[in-house]
Amino acid sequence: MKTLVHKSDTRGHANHGWLNSHHSFSFANYFNPKRMNFGMLRVLNDDVVAPKMGFGTHPHENMEIVSIPLKGDLKHRDNTGTEAVIKSGDIQVMSAGSGIAHSEMNNNADQEVHFLQIWIIPNQKNVTPRYDQISIDSEKTENCFYQILSPNSDDEGVWVHQDAWMHLGEFTQDKTETYQFKHKNNGLYIFVLEGNIEVDKNELQKRDAIGVWDTDFIDIKVQRGSKVLLIEVPMS
Repeated sequence: MKTLVHKSDTRGHANHGWLNSHHSFSFANYFNPKRMNFGMLRVLNDDVVAPKMGFGTHPHENMEIVSIPLKGDLKHRDNTGTEAVIKSGDIQVMSAGSGIAHSEMNNNADQEVHFLQIWIIPNQKNVTPRYDQISIDSEKTENCFYQILSPNSDDEGVWVHQDAWMHLGEFTQDKTETYQFKHKNNGLYIFVLEGNIEVDKNELQKRDAIGVWDTDFIDIKVQRGSKVLLIEVPMS
């Protein structure tokens, strides 16, 4: 088994006033040749956007883009005619495919919006752009890792053009969970949203992360009060 640890304070950071962003991997003006990606996981940005502000209309292509609001509401608009608002407890996915232009704005006039912006490199290029979102049942994420994303359109959660899975868990009790990898050649990126966990004798706290690969399973010791996101992706 191989592992790598990314402590919270080693992430890239950019504060633009309207946007305060921490980057787990190289992004925009933050460049670290040792942190370009984790397999097919290209971007994991931890973003805080000021009231009424946001990302104006801009293009993407050939990327699976996932947004998970942690606090507040985010308004989406794109050139396919889709308009939607996502809030804490939702997950949004956009397959940029052959090309899409979109905006993501804080829909609140009186509070910041906190959200995760996640990019996954797809296994198909130039697909028809699409958008989807769902609400995550909080009861299903309690004291277990519940699937919120997969490669399958008829499975739990949203889906992407990649052999990737995401699971989310919110723990009200101390617990050890064993995560079984879906594919032998995949890796797992474990991101601590809140609380404390232990993985392979590594103690991790809020916004720390650990990548694990070359194994079939991993035990995750989770303390009460923790919220954890798991992202499984191909390593090549």
